[in-house]
Amino acid sequence: MSPQNGPLLYVIAGEPSGDVLGARLMAALRQRAGGRVHFAGIGGEMMRAEGLSSLFPMAELSVMGLAEVLPRLPRILKRLKQTLADIEARRPVAVITIDSWGFTGRIHKGLKRRGVAAVRLHFVAPMVWAWKEGRSKQLAERLDLLMCLLPNEPEYFRRHGLAAVHVGHPVIESGAECGDGDAFRQRHQLGQGSLLCVLPGSRRSETSRLLPVFARTMGLLKSRHPELRVVVPTVETVAADVAEAAARWPLPSVVVRGAAEKYDAFAACQAALAASGTVALELALARLPTIITYRMNAVTSVLARKLVRLKYVSLVNLLLDRPVVPELLLEDCRPDLLCAALDRLLVDEEARREQREGLAEAVQRLGYGQDTPSHRAADAVLAAIEGR
Repeated sequence: MSPQNGPLLYVIAGEPSGDVLGARLMAALRQRAGGRVHFAGIGGEMMRAEGLSSLFPMAELSVMGLAEVLPRLPRILKRLKQTLADIEARRPVAVITIDSWGFTGRIHKGLKRRGVAAVRLHFVAPMVWAWKEGRSKQLAERLDLLMCLLPNEPEYFRRHGLAAVHVGHPVIESGAECGDGDAFRQRHQLGQGSLLCVLPGSRRSETSRLLPVFARTMGLLKSRHPELRVVVPTVETVAADVAEAAARWPLPSVVVRGAAEKYDAFAACQAALAASGTVALELALARLPTIITYRMNAVTSVLARKLVRLKYVSLVNLLLDRPVVPELLLEDCRPDLLCAALDRLLVDEEARREQREGLAEAVQRLGYGQDTPSHRAADAVLAAIEGR
């Protein structure tokens, strides 16, 4: 470790949303430490932009669902061993994992078993309070500190013997509410007609199931809104698949990449259709009326229904305990139902207004207007290292 670079922090993200959080955390850590910190680990394009040389492509970890994971399990286990060996060789002062507990939880288990001296931290609490309370003990055994996004989470985990701190939800510092819709329309020659934002997910396991449904949905929408055009923000992990699929949709589509393009698209569009995930919160911050959907493998769907104890999937609805954002999940992820729900948002200004009011209320509860979560998380990381 070079003294002029300061301590080495090993940061691991397993999917695009974690890549965004990791990039912001790296920038905040560098600022708080006066530049005297450097990084190794696993990440995507956002973390690479902050100077990370990823141990291997993050896309190899971007998979969700039992049926989707099983065929790739040997490869994932190989990457697990490779990561643990790399951490042992580099001897960082801390290992910071971000979400993706199926992989990152095993990293922490392996570190503890091998006696690695690094402080073990995790950013984004697994939603064990929603479906598997017994796993809280597992987290407490493997981690030194858990950094939580929601204000009710730290107390829950402390009851299970785990040090936890609330840092706030990073979506509030994303800039999703600052898009320039007029500039986006001009840049892509979209005129002033109606635009629909379509976000089919960031994992291949998501896009492979949703893109065919979305294609048929676009066909139904064309008969009701022949002038409608579609904007499809996507990410590195699935960009090629999404672009290929969107090129065959019956409605004209524009595929874009990057946060700035995505947020400009939000500002330009009248409504959105999105896979359930972090992007739903970005849409909430942008106050863009949205339909949330998701489809899983049949086996995974059965397990989810048996295990999950939540009334809603969308965090907006969970925060407000009412269905502000319509959710069409699993067997309800059907072209006819999606088309009907989108049609209402496209033609009913009152429906859009009501949803926008609910979205504004939800983001306030997430901490909008307060200190940035990235800097609070950076402070928690540095305090944990100093405490050790």
